[in-house]
Amino acid sequence: MTAYPRWKIALVAIVMLIGILLASPNLFGEQSALQLAKDQSAVVDADRVAVEKLLASKGVPVAGSFLEHGRLTLRFPTAADRAKARAVISAGMPNEYTIALATASRVPTWMRNLGLTPVKLGLDLRGGVYLVYQVDVQAAVKQELDRYDQDFRASLRNAHVPYDDVRVDYPDNRVVVTFRDAASFAKGRSAIENDNRSLNFLETTVGKLSALELTLTPQQIQQREHYAVQQNIVILRNRLNSPELAVSEPQVAQQGADEIAIQLPGLQNSAEVKKILGKTATLEFHMVDETDNPFEAAQTGQIPLGTKLYYTRHKRPVLLKRDIVVTGDQLTDASFQPNTQEGPAVSVSLDSRGAEKMLRNTEENIGHMMAVVFIDRSSEKNAAGVQVVRKKEEVINEATIRGVFSNNFQITGINPIEGRELALLLRAGGLAAPLSEIEERAIGPSLGQDNINKGIHAMVFGTLAAFVFMAVYYKWFGVIADVVLAANVVLLTALLSLVGAALTLPGIAAVVLTVGMAVDANILIYERIREELRAGVSPRTAIAAGFERAFSAIFDSNVTAAIAGVVLWLFGSGAVRGFAVVLVLGIATSMFTSLMGSRTLVHVVFGGRRKIERLPI
Repeated sequence: MTAYPRWKIALVAIVMLIGILLASPNLFGEQSALQLAKDQSAVVDADRVAVEKLLASKGVPVAGSFLEHGRLTLRFPTAADRAKARAVISAGMPNEYTIALATASRVPTWMRNLGLTPVKLGLDLRGGVYLVYQVDVQAAVKQELDRYDQDFRASLRNAHVPYDDVRVDYPDNRVVVTFRDAASFAKGRSAIENDNRSLNFLETTVGKLSALELTLTPQQIQQREHYAVQQNIVILRNRLNSPELAVSEPQVAQQGADEIAIQLPGLQNSAEVKKILGKTATLEFHMVDETDNPFEAAQTGQIPLGTKLYYTRHKRPVLLKRDIVVTGDQLTDASFQPNTQEGPAVSVSLDSRGAEKMLRNTEENIGHMMAVVFIDRSSEKNAAGVQVVRKKEEVINEATIRGVFSNNFQITGINPIEGRELALLLRAGGLAAPLSEIEERAIGPSLGQDNINKGIHAMVFGTLAAFVFMAVYYKWFGVIADVVLAANVVLLTALLSLVGAALTLPGIAAVVLTVGMAVDANILIYERIREELRAGVSPRTAIAAGFERAFSAIFDSNVTAAIAGVVLWLFGSGAVRGFAVVLVLGIATSMFTSLMGSRTLVHVVFGGRRKIERLPI
């Protein structure tokens, strides 16, 4: 028999079985679907029953349904049934759900429960949504001036220097600090310049008062505007790549001087994503005013000195002290924890500055209540079509301080939907400047389907040509190579499904290239076996020598190709990255199938024979 370890045979068999299982969801195809979500809570089984009952009463067929991430997905036999279902739900359950058009896989429930999903398709194959946002760069410059305003006031306050006023002149992009006398001016200038050594100030007068002026130069304004656009791109990418949104292979890129273009493959209704993209969210931690009555303050409008009136999400008034313990810009991380002893929670981490403040506050206030205020800013158009920024503040958590803590703690008392969204917004960070939507375009699936058909035809014809060549030229060994090539495509599909990488049109080209590279590997092995046979070596020895001596050439060629693929993946974007991902994964699967899979099949076919007269190669 041909010597080959049994554990390697078992490994190949196990990998192939797992690969077939992971790739099998791609056989079921997709159907038109609707996604239903609630604003303040998760969709549960009772909602699914009620929705399906409503649709059944109106004669709308439902092909299947499932709950995922607090949302209900309903599949329908045709797009017309989906349209009818949307109208029925909107009329029968008005304002109860946010309804989004989508497509959903027809995989069986048991596969979905195991987390098995088909390969995601990119925008060029599947269609989707194309959004263009404009960055309010002027607001970014104003934010910079406001920051200087606050910094200068803090410097003067810490140095105990009296001053007349700190005024921001937005049209001229300058900040002016006025002082009451020459002595205050000298001390104030020294304090401000010590805290802001990189800035250039101008000594001037405003009326009879001495003044210190900072004016942004055109270069500083341009740098601030460029920073705002680039920072917003990073934040939008973080939000779109988060598991809470689960958008496959989103593409975010700058377009022009102050615009950002976003491609969202597979989405047909962008309402839910747009709701998250334009938001700027942060937290503030305040101590609760436990002496005054918040209901009386809400009714009379008389707010006690040093406090501010807030409301919870249930419209209950709460009086909080104006002093902020910790702000959202001191957060370094936030993650959603669905199952804790106190229910869903968001785990928060603070930087060193915030941790020190929180430690000092909890040491001094054990037994007292602290509240978390969620501040949500979003940009939207009003009835007149004008873009306005809306600010919403609400208390999302009140708790008694039971012990001392500093940089790590949890926010509880929230539902799963709120928790995921809060963790996402806090982790991704706040937008550097407000966004306004200037274009939304839905890309239909017809172009994508045409590209899919052409790409599949190219892959099928190319693969068949390779199959026929191998079978004719190498006979039975060629048939073994064909089986190995088919296994390579199955494993590559399984890996794409497992890692969640989106398959684009360039990705299909990479699949064809991978098949060609796998053919090359088999040709190197078989030609080496032929050389050994010509040298008079026995068939068994020729097989062993062919695989062993061809290994170095196959390994070297694949490693160099993998390096090129990794470089394309790291520095490329869009179509280039889609090609690189499939190429790198394909190299891994072709190495496995060509070296181990092919060797295993050869052993299964020829290893059990007592005597081999000749090899059909």
